[in-house]
Amino acid sequence: MAGLLDGKIALVTGGSRGIGRATSIELAAHGATVAVNYNSNKEAADEVVSTIEKAGGKAAAYQADISNRDQVNSMVDQVVADHGPITILINNAGATADRTLRNMSDEQWDSVIEVNLTGTFNVTKKIWNLMGEAGGGHIVNISSIVGEAGRLGLINYATAKAGLLGFTKTAAREGARTNIHVNAIAPGFIETDMISGLSPEMKEGLAKEAVLGRLGETEEIAKVIRFIVSESTYMTGATIDVNGGMYIR
Repeated sequence: MAGLLDGKIALVTGGSRGIGRATSIELAAHGATVAVNYNSNKEAADEVVSTIEKAGGKAAAYQADISNRDQVNSMVDQVVADHGPITILINNAGATADRTLRNMSDEQWDSVIEVNLTGTFNVTKKIWNLMGEAGGGHIVNISSIVGEAGRLGLINYATAKAGLLGFTKTAAREGARTNIHVNAIAPGFIETDMISGLSPEMKEGLAKEAVLGRLGETEEIAKVIRFIVSESTYMTGATIDVNGGMYIR
């Protein structure tokens, strides 16, 4: 399978941890040069780059808060200057601030919407014409089971992730004109930093909600992403559920 992405330049937002980390490593293992975006944890991003390079792959770390348009524009310009046109974009960066609607502050609402939804717009908008001019490419938006089914105490996150599904469908219709494929993945509950603070009992409860009886691994999401960007030539506007059967439509 190595070599499927030879010559491709991929940008993975939030690429320093969780699903982003696993995706960066997976894409590089199949030949892509990966731009690993991070917001504040440079050490974690550098570790991902080092892991990729030790395995014979190519990667570099790039800082940007994706909710900040100026930072996004500078980051993308630098990636293109360093490596060439970006033809794979994984919109993975996310943030949480869990509260019920009754208790949620304006700041908690705004911060999650700005990163998860507006941040995806910022990066995609900057790359859109460049990708089209390069002959097209693949964009994968990381949504969530929460955006499909809702979840108590996650109204800001659920709203942002549901918004990504509408964004994906509309962008897919527009992107077809320039050979840009846009799809989404809706993971279930995956072993990442986002759930690391839960008690063992809470994690066990989540695992039991899935018919497969366990939480997902980041590598399982990364492999689906890699398939989409390397082998799915007749899929766009789709949402792929990878949730262990927690939500079956």
